[in-house]
Amino acid sequence: MKKRSKLLCGLLAGLPALYLFSIAPGRRSLPLMDRLKKYDYAHRGLHNNLWKIPENSMAAFKEAIDHHYGIELDVHLTKDKHLVVFHDDSLWRMCRVKGKICDMTWNELKDIPLIGTTETIPLFKDVLALVAGQVPLIIELKVDNENYNELCTAVDHLLASYKGEYCIESFHPLALYWYRKHRKKVIRGQLSCNFRKSPRYWQLKPLALSHLLTNVITRPDFIAYDYEDIQNWGFFLNRRLFGAMTVLWTIRHPKDYKVLKKLGHTIIFEQFTP
Repeated sequence: MKKRSKLLCGLLAGLPALYLFSIAPGRRSLPLMDRLKKYDYAHRGLHNNLWKIPENSMAAFKEAIDHHYGIELDVHLTKDKHLVVFHDDSLWRMCRVKGKICDMTWNELKDIPLIGTTETIPLFKDVLALVAGQVPLIIELKVDNENYNELCTAVDHLLASYKGEYCIESFHPLALYWYRKHRKKVIRGQLSCNFRKSPRYWQLKPLALSHLLTNVITRPDFIAYDYEDIQNWGFFLNRRLFGAMTVLWTIRHPKDYKVLKKLGHTIIFEQFTP
């Protein structure tokens, strides 16, 4: 009985260490990370969906470049393996068309207007050609139907010849693990929030993501977290104990921007200009 009690006590004593080991970020300090921190990032470009500059459009990206903001954007893989810049899985909100990006070919997508404008869904390669290193990019990898291997491979192929500064981020841990394994030099960030409002919160994946437990396999260089959810132990310890770079999304009010910027966070913003 005493041996069992000692074993149990030993296991319980080791849990805090195991927890800290699991949530720890990568410990790299690269010059590019310092340069990325100097920018504010326009969420899906410097867009205004009400004034005919749609999110994730060439017009929005040009506006961000002209105002010298970094750009956060989203990349999907189409059915015929083209990389397009679009946020939602579904086309309905931005295009009023039924269907999912991953189920359609580029030929089916290329002429669909964004929210009734002349802007259309851009190819990732065309966005890279437009930006051409003028401002840094935060590239979110949008995994559909567990296609992280194909998506990462395709994105990496295009970025191999890109001369500008960028980092990648994703909610999907295996997309980050792909980069950790195959492209160690690329800066990677774990996207997350507190999924407590989700009915699936108590399932393993959202629960682990909420508390950054997936860091044990991804060891991200930065944490990109919903600013409304940062009262979270995993986020707090990554920032305060481990000194991780933190990127907060999506700031929509100048007052929040001023407070969070002063605290040293990197900011992704929309609906105003800092």
